Amino acid sequence: MELSVVVSTLNDREQLLSALDALHRQTPSETEIIVVNGPSSDGTTGVVRDRPDVDVLVEISERNPNVSRNAGFEAASGDVVAFLGGEFVVEPGWYDALADAIETDADVVTGPITAADGSVEDPVRTVAGRRVAHVEGDNAAFDRTVLEALDGFDEYLAADGARDCAHRVAGLGFDVAWTPGMAARSDVGADGGRADPDWGGTYRALAYRLAKNYGPRPRVLVRTIGSAVRDGAAGARGILEGDEKPTEWLGDGIDVAKSSLCGFRDGLRARYADRSTRRNPNGLSTRHDRAVRIYDRR
Repeated sequence: MELSVVVSTLNDREQLLSALDALHRQTPSETEIIVVNGPSSDGTTGVVRDRPDVDVLVEISERNPNVSRNAGFEAASGDVVAFLGGEFVVEPGWYDALADAIETDADVVTGPITAADGSVEDPVRTVAGRRVAHVEGDNAAFDRTVLEALDGFDEYLAADGARDCAHRVAGLGFDVAWTPGMAARSDVGADGGRADPDWGGTYRALAYRLAKNYGPRPRVLVRTIGSAVRDGAAGARGILEGDEKPTEWLGDGIDVAKSSLCGFRDGLRARYADRSTRRNPNGLSTRHDRAVRIYDRR
């Protein structure tokens, strides 16, 4: 197995250095390490260029993790390409678990990211009768042929691109191996702080990927509405407990409704723009200007 690891980073220099140190300890010396930076303003470029264990540094100008992943894949030469978020540290055994899964003919290998609160994403769901195995975008490895068949990640999405990828992987019939041993850890947020959720962006992405991958089915609408009702009920409880203001709750609800309609519309447009099974009209092959600058020492 020739492994390339694409590490995406944006203004998290200290966490990135910890991530690279862990990769250096846990992977063979011949592993190709690619850092995609952008657009950071914390001196990431300088510290990465000084590291002899980084083979390629790709500078991009867009704050989009899917653009970052596609740019990294363009630079990668391995027959297996792994993606890791720059704030995550791989645990001992990460490489061995990945290699064992690939040797058993897994097409995609992913493992848990343990957040600072100890939570782990549910790995399998059923959507419109299709069994979809969750792919953790910040801790996953793909056989190169899978990424080529998918045409990379969908760059319309500024978030949740890995969820869309999981639906398309399932639609193409590739096997996803969920491997607990391929684990990564995040210490971000260990102080108890948590960013306010972007409800508009979340529901735009949800409606887009469901409409694009499954079309205007009633189940798509029911799933989106059901999710909105559950989140709305949680917000209502927050009002009763004094944690949220009624005006904020109402504003979030309006944002969710507008964003869902926009995502549903754009998802249907994307579905008919790319009628192939890969469902990716905004993928790797649509452009070749992602990199602003490349430092390649291979």
